Amino acid sequence: MSIPPSSPLVFSARHCEPELIVPAAPTPYELKQLSDIDDQEGLRFHLPFIMFYSNNPLMVQKDPVKVIKAALAKALVYYYPFVGRLREEHNRKVLVVDCTGDGILFVEANADITLEQLGDTIQPPCPYIEELLRDVPGSNGILGCPLLLIQMTRLTCGGYIFAVRLNHTISDSLGLVQFLNTVAEMASGSCVPSKQPVWQRQILNARDPPRITCIHHEYEILTACLWKCRTIALEVDPNDVVCLSCMINLRGKQRMKLQVPNGYYGNAFAFPTVLSKAELLCKNPLGYALELVKKTKAEMSEEYLRSVADLMVIKGRPPYITAGNFLVADTTQVGFSGIDFGWGKPVYGGPSGAIPFVSFDARLKNHKGEDGVVVPIWLPLPAMERFQLELLKITQEPVDQSYGIMPTKITSML
Repeated sequence: MSIPPSSPLVFSARHCEPELIVPAAPTPYELKQLSDIDDQEGLRFHLPFIMFYSNNPLMVQKDPVKVIKAALAKALVYYYPFVGRLREEHNRKVLVVDCTGDGILFVEANADITLEQLGDTIQPPCPYIEELLRDVPGSNGILGCPLLLIQMTRLTCGGYIFAVRLNHTISDSLGLVQFLNTVAEMASGSCVPSKQPVWQRQILNARDPPRITCIHHEYEILTACLWKCRTIALEVDPNDVVCLSCMINLRGKQRMKLQVPNGYYGNAFAFPTVLSKAELLCKNPLGYALELVKKTKAEMSEEYLRSVADLMVIKGRPPYITAGNFLVADTTQVGFSGIDFGWGKPVYGGPSGAIPFVSFDARLKNHKGEDGVVVPIWLPLPAMERFQLELLKITQEPVDQSYGIMPTKITSML
């Protein structure tokens, strides 16, 4: 877990003019409807990810920007909805991709800095994200804008940085990794993806007629620990109800009748929510929060997911509750750390940081070679200082084996 360094390295990247990358071969011109899970108001935002790659002496004769640009064009033949634009149909009741073939945005850049100089600052939250993933004017809308923005930045050491911004309505992080692995295959000389992309968004649509059958408050030990410390740090009224929403991926869930097809790259997750009075959460041992989290995750089912889709249709796609809510998305098993475009696996790959009420768990190997999980968290400065104090307290508490709590090394950096 990290808090941004107080004195990050100062540098600027030299950016080329943005360009559009289109598929390397003709693709269908058609409308493709998103699912009712895709079309949630709470997913109408852009999600940034970043990967840092070291120099590979065996690839010294190849320019990673040229190689990956060509591979992107080849992969987009199979993932052609990414080069389309979103639009609303039927008075905003349906969100569709207009497969126009307009392209994804790509920015080439260079920076006079080495990966070694960046050191541990590559871990989220990335203090240089505005330089490494420049917001192209007019590109950050949801409708009528590019669905992907990619920036590649060459470093003087021969390494490079690959940053990508995803319109969350068209895909989740697992779907994005699936696409990027296809790009990696194309960069290595493949002509056909080893995993064929599957659209089939209708499998996650509302039922006919729709019916809400579950309570949706949202419209591991680490998660429980963060929730408790954050609530104490924010000095929430003891009588207020606070919420924790945990992202649960639906792929590969054998106990569910609904099986998400292999190759599906749409949004396939839900955010079941646990509630507690702030006083109970803050005053009880950590095991109290842990049991609530475990119970909520156990309640996830096909019926719950169907009910979410139905709620979107019946209630007019309400946004997630943000007041008093803390949303945690675990990306440690998503696969960013394994994406190899030919220069080896990234030193770090995953989310670039947090947003005000959302934190992302990500895998990290620090400069000492130690593996860990990094969780950026967004708080006002006074609350951040209280958060650190609570974190230190809670990590010094005796281990409660009855809750299955294992000793955890948690560090922070000012």
